[in-house]
Amino acid sequence: MSAPVHRTEGSGPRPGAAPGPGTGRRARAIRLGPRSVAALCLISVIGVLAFGWPLLADSASGLAHSRDAPWLFAALLPMLLAVVVATVADTGLDAKAIAMLGVLAAAGAAMRPLGAGTAGIEPMFFLMVLAGRVLGPGFGFVLGSVAMFASALLTGGVGPWMPFQMLTMGWVSMGAGLLPGPDRLRGRRELALLAAYGAVSAVLYGLVMNLQGWPYIGGMASGVSFVPGDPLGQNLTRFLAYCLATSLGWDLPRALVTVVLTFALGGTVLTALRRATRRAAFDAPVSFTPGPPPEAGAS
Repeated sequence: MSAPVHRTEGSGPRPGAAPGPGTGRRARAIRLGPRSVAALCLISVIGVLAFGWPLLADSASGLAHSRDAPWLFAALLPMLLAVVVATVADTGLDAKAIAMLGVLAAAGAAMRPLGAGTAGIEPMFFLMVLAGRVLGPGFGFVLGSVAMFASALLTGGVGPWMPFQMLTMGWVSMGAGLLPGPDRLRGRRELALLAAYGAVSAVLYGLVMNLQGWPYIGGMASGVSFVPGDPLGQNLTRFLAYCLATSLGWDLPRALVTVVLTFALGGTVLTALRRATRRAAFDAPVSFTPGPPPEAGAS
């Protein structure tokens, strides 16, 4: 006896059947459950503390002089990132989404060495922004973190700074998923929005990563060095001077490359990502339809 045929939403339509729910549907971002949102908020709060706690530490507490802090946070952040990735995957990513995550993370990791860090040329930023825009903040955060991890392994850039890079790139891609008008804004206006966001986030990425290492660098001129226990305003002034003197020459080219690539390739990449998202139908519920009853005497 032949078994009944079970069909899922991903199966092709039967001859003569009405178009399925996947036909003509819009590309939808991968939705997050309450646990995923809570995990993202938790890791973001802890990340802000990991980056900024030296600025608020009292000089008499001994914390501002600790050399163990970067290593403690470097050990803590990967575990927290793993929890966030597992939570988002458990509540918002299916096998199709994980496959797309792997492809995009591999593409981002392969793009990062193209500039080899020369003058801030890092083409992976524009891909992280566009993918976060199409696939949503949760997918974007996981993609940014995984892509940065893979690129660090590929380029040999493994060190205590790597978890901070993963977290910051996750924020960059997540922020793109939170931009307004994902279902309405299209064409040049959308590219202009993404280019502007990409430029700002590329500069902010450099500022945030500077904050990770600046408090622990000794021997700098007093005008740009961190002074434990000094008022927050004075230290922030020194920090901005440090950024202007050391990293702005990398941050601005990174922003410029992101803008150029967004306008040059953004339309094509967005179309491809949305087509793949529609075909995958991440938000479509799976349904089963029983096949026709077996004929009498069939074996």
